[in-house]
Amino acid sequence: MLDEAAAVERHWVDFEKERLAYYHIRATGEIPRTAVLMHGAGASDKERTVALGCEIAAAGHDVLALDFTGQGESSGVLKESSLQQRFRQVSFLIDALVRAGDQLILVGFSLSGQTVADLLVHYGGRIAAIGLCSPAIYTQAAWGVRFDSGFTELIRQENSWLESGALDAFRAFRGRSVLAVPAQDNVIPPEVTENIAAALANSRLSRLVFPRAGHQLGPYFRDNPADCGQFVSMLLS
Repeated sequence: MLDEAAAVERHWVDFEKERLAYYHIRATGEIPRTAVLMHGAGASDKERTVALGCEIAAAGHDVLALDFTGQGESSGVLKESSLQQRFRQVSFLIDALVRAGDQLILVGFSLSGQTVADLLVHYGGRIAAIGLCSPAIYTQAAWGVRFDSGFTELIRQENSWLESGALDAFRAFRGRSVLAVPAQDNVIPPEVTENIAAALANSRLSRLVFPRAGHQLGPYFRDNPADCGQFVSMLLS
């Protein structure tokens, strides 16, 4: 594990009308890949991913993680954002800071499971590996809808997640994938997890179940370094 105080660089970047906070961990030596870590909804922020980011950087890869609009240290109002806007923010950061053509490793927590799928479609063969931590996916109809303008009503329709383009994106992926979940998730229905796993059958999939974890795997990885290391080892293998 790297020394967090020495390794984690904290920056801001202007995106449209907002100011996005992000951190950058630079691995020593040649950097064959860049890992992009994406937190979930609500009170989540990039700080929950720092322990994971340090573990990945210690294995030799650059790491980026941002606060989405209205979360953490970024400006803006969360309820005025959308899945589409989150995709645009993280792809802007990648295009600004990662050399064109370099391979990417994507890790998404909860809500950002959908964002991982959106980035898979956008970056295609540049994606070497994905890590999905208690992932959520959503109906395509909700993608451009603001969180305060009908998003909740759309995603609460029964089995609406089956209409997510994420499942097709996962079916097409042939790289390394790790699906990490708690033994009991009080947020994500088990049928969502099982359909994601089935969609990833064509990838090199590993599944991890953490009996003592809850839905929030970011803080869990921070407090359980051995399990964090196991996740990273599988992701980078």
